[in-house]
Amino acid sequence: MKILLINQCFYPDVVSSAQHLTDLALELARSGHEVTVIAGRRGYDDPSLRFAKREVWKGISIIRIASTALGKGSRFRRTMDFGSFLIGCFIRLLYFPKVDMVVAMTSPPLISFLAALFAQLRRARFYYWILDLNPDEAIAAGWLRKESFAAKILSALLSYSAKKARKLIVLDRFAKQRLAAKGLCGGKTEIVPPWSHDRHVFYSPEGRASFRAEHGLTDKFVVMYSGNHSPCHPLDTLLKAAHQLRRRPDIQFLFIGGGSEFGKAKMFAERCSLRNVGFLPYQPLERLSETLSSADLHVVVMGNNFSGIVHPCKIYNILKTGVPFLYIGPEQSPIEDIIQRLDSRRSAYSVRHEDIGSAVECILDAREKRVPGNLGGFRDLAEWFSARRLLPEMVESLECRPATAQNAALPWGPSVIENSGMTH
Repeated sequence: MKILLINQCFYPDVVSSAQHLTDLALELARSGHEVTVIAGRRGYDDPSLRFAKREVWKGISIIRIASTALGKGSRFRRTMDFGSFLIGCFIRLLYFPKVDMVVAMTSPPLISFLAALFAQLRRARFYYWILDLNPDEAIAAGWLRKESFAAKILSALLSYSAKKARKLIVLDRFAKQRLAAKGLCGGKTEIVPPWSHDRHVFYSPEGRASFRAEHGLTDKFVVMYSGNHSPCHPLDTLLKAAHQLRRRPDIQFLFIGGGSEFGKAKMFAERCSLRNVGFLPYQPLERLSETLSSADLHVVVMGNNFSGIVHPCKIYNILKTGVPFLYIGPEQSPIEDIIQRLDSRRSAYSVRHEDIGSAVECILDAREKRVPGNLGGFRDLAEWFSARRLLPEMVESLECRPATAQNAALPWGPSVIENSGMTH
């Protein structure tokens, strides 16, 4: 089949949606499909990065759309960057040849509407892969009022995209519940978790030692937040815990990644003169194992109002490394679902936002136990969410084929995960 994938982020960008779409594109190409990707030409987190306008990479044809590069300094700038990309994408789709299938993600928010419209005009099958839900996200973050004109327009476009899709692919049961409450499921929603990056993520003792030595962390207990620093994942509780532990020179907090809240976290650390807090930009994908392995305690955060809207994908790579983690967020969440099903809960901590005392206690407890990475209790669950298992499931879903006998015999498929409560 001729398959068109559309999202603002793709290889070589390193944000989560780019990595997952890249994995899917490679798997589809390996399955014999003719794959084309339309993506943005600039780096998502660093707009100064410019990628090639056209290229063929590992059998995948990539078309990159030019856009403005105003950055994430304000909502106006982000809107202008999104808008310019959408305009360029719309013009490109006007002249795009017929395809058999269109798969759209959710960055920027209106891209699914363009993809659905294009698929309808070209009589192609349309699949909507929902990584985050808008306008719900914008409303929960306080960017839009629920009754505003813009929110109503975005809701109408979401409804159009969902109704035109042959399948809606969501990340967890909370997202499915939100869509059902909007009357948009219609029996065509499937849950496919965002798999771990198996080829790049494993516990690496050598990489751990090298990374820690490179950044002066050899003798430290490292508490790490790695990934997108977004308003959807507020870091206030973690930063305040770091402030309370500022007189513990043996404990080092390390923030790795980017996003609109990355700069705010740096400002907090500078304002409070926190010498126990460090910052690094996104690391190359090929260094992901050594980066994640260098932590003694990972931190996963979800905002109180964001269950079913966004999904902290970082948890799956953390499970893969077997490094203990602390979850800060609401009790009703996919991360809590995971914690409840871990074989070893002694290395999975959970606290609520603003409970700084409990966060500090968890960090100190983890420091006292100092459980090494490659924790055996995480392995079985990590395998449920591996790319080796979920990518073929995703491709079979797009191809409208039943699961293979081998896969069907394993208790990891989305329907089984949902029915058993094994959601993420």
